[in-house]
Amino acid sequence: MLRGMKVVLTTGNPGKVRELKEGLAPLGWTLLTLADFALRMPKEEGATFLENALLKAAYAAKATGLPALADDSGLEVYALGGEPGVYSARYGGRATDRERNVYLLERMRHLKGEERKARFVAVLVLAYPDGHAEAYEGSVEGVILEAPRGEGGFGYDPLFYVPEAGKTFAEMGLEEKARYSHRGKALRALLEAYKDGPPPREVSKLE
Repeated sequence: MLRGMKVVLTTGNPGKVRELKEGLAPLGWTLLTLADFALRMPKEEGATFLENALLKAAYAAKATGLPALADDSGLEVYALGGEPGVYSARYGGRATDRERNVYLLERMRHLKGEERKARFVAVLVLAYPDGHAEAYEGSVEGVILEAPRGEGGFGYDPLFYVPEAGKTFAEMGLEEKARYSHRGKALRALLEAYKDGPPPREVSKLE
């Protein structure tokens, strides 16, 4: 059930795929991506990261007949009432990471110091074809800089400064980012749950 188990990753974001594959490597699962299937994923219309992740994972598990892992994640700026939140990947209708970063900086131009605090949240949902689903969550606190820093990562990584590390996510390598990031924390929770095999379903099921 564990090593060699085929799992479908339900994201087309190359950055997320890279981080998920790296984080899941210890389990020895055979990881497939949407590129391996002719799947048209449903629109993300949930009001929360959990709702969106569950929607994607359950759909892919049913469509492929394989366990499916979905990641729904985003940035929440406290002074903006939690924006961009579930709209992080399509914030302001902007098409690219760079355009979304510029838009966010414009929205925050009047904010200083403590007002620039934010957090990244990631929710992973592992769904099985029989309808069982499990959720794993991680978050990290940080500050939105007034200008981007670093060449790595994706999304809002060049703007998200982690005080504990003294760097933005875009200034970190994959391994270092995983130590601090929301996705890294969610992945470690999943790894912990599966370290001795699949967790008991009555304990792990998503209500």
